[in-house]
Amino acid sequence: MKTPRISSAHALATLNCLETTYPEAHCALVHENPWQLLVATILSAQCTDKRVNQVTPQLFARFPDAASLAAADFEEVEKLIRSTGFFRNKAKNLIGCAAELVRKHNGQVPREMAALVALPGVGRKTANVILGNAYDVPGMVVDTHVGRIARRLGWATARTPEQIEAQLCTLLPAERWTQAAHVLIFHGRQCCRAQTPLCSTCPVLERCPKIGVERHK
Repeated sequence: MKTPRISSAHALATLNCLETTYPEAHCALVHENPWQLLVATILSAQCTDKRVNQVTPQLFARFPDAASLAAADFEEVEKLIRSTGFFRNKAKNLIGCAAELVRKHNGQVPREMAALVALPGVGRKTANVILGNAYDVPGMVVDTHVGRIARRLGWATARTPEQIEAQLCTLLPAERWTQAAHVLIFHGRQCCRAQTPLCSTCPVLERCPKIGVERHK
């Protein structure tokens, strides 16, 4: 795994510019507590945040905590989350995750990475969402937007989310990790798109080496 050539100072200056451009960048999953954020994040796999936010109000009203979901009827959960896609696997993970929370954590969502990733349906991405947004523990979320933009900016050279996370955590100070992920996701959705990035309107065009960009507008 090659080490990125961009310096931490250069990356921070770029991040400052992006944060100024997207002051509204935040976690788009609507939630009121760590439990709701955990459920919403599991549902967000291969699904838009908008769709998840349409599904969760009814789901949370029916299953307000881990204990209630752990005892849920599998088919009822499937029906409630069907529109998020992959609903059978998600229902299995949600019920399994809730059962583990009840069995090992008194129904509470843990605030440690090791405990979170041990839960069904929870990987490092989901765990970092919980840590950063529910508990204010620095977490670098690496989704497709973050990975793509980090490579284009020269902040990361790796291909796997875990390796990209490690490179970004080395490049940026811990107190910036959570918001950096939000900002990169917003930038990916609004400007630095997967197929054809809008480089002509990019706020960090002069700071971006455009690594891997073959065409742009």
